[in-house]
Amino acid sequence: MPGDASFDEGGERPLFLAAMDDEGLAVISALAQDAVFPVSEMRWQPRRRRFAVLLNRFRWEDRARAEARGRPYERVRSLLVVDDVLAVRSQGIDRSEAETVLSLLSVTWEPGEDGAGRVLLTLAGDGAVGLEAECLDVTLKDVTRPYAAPSGTAPGHDLD
Repeated sequence: MPGDASFDEGGERPLFLAAMDDEGLAVISALAQDAVFPVSEMRWQPRRRRFAVLLNRFRWEDRARAEARGRPYERVRSLLVVDDVLAVRSQGIDRSEAETVLSLLSVTWEPGEDGAGRVLLTLAGDGAVGLEAECLDVTLKDVTRPYAAPSGTAPGHDLD
């Protein structure tokens, strides 16, 4: 059985992306789609005005290469951080069930007045996290080496 992959093997570097507009956030959302994480990996630091979640992100950017080389799909641990957060609200999430695994579908921005707005993390199963923010300031950073996706498959979505 092969060991964990490394970014060096593919000539790639870990992702470290920032979004301060809709276009940048669309890129982060696409790369974070289908990331999974337990409820316990979400943190809001009110004094720092920061919300962070440690994701197990499917490496969409590597999917075609994995298929072409006949090797396993990969996931990587990544930090999704939203700064300048004023308030956090959630729906459809039982925070007392810390080990419940959530699946991220999208990250979007709903603009408000004077540059403020809301970052919306939409989750599978009708869950959501809304982050009232002073401005759009989101980063996605890979923090581990890639590893073989435990399921061995790429995420899929039924459109029925």
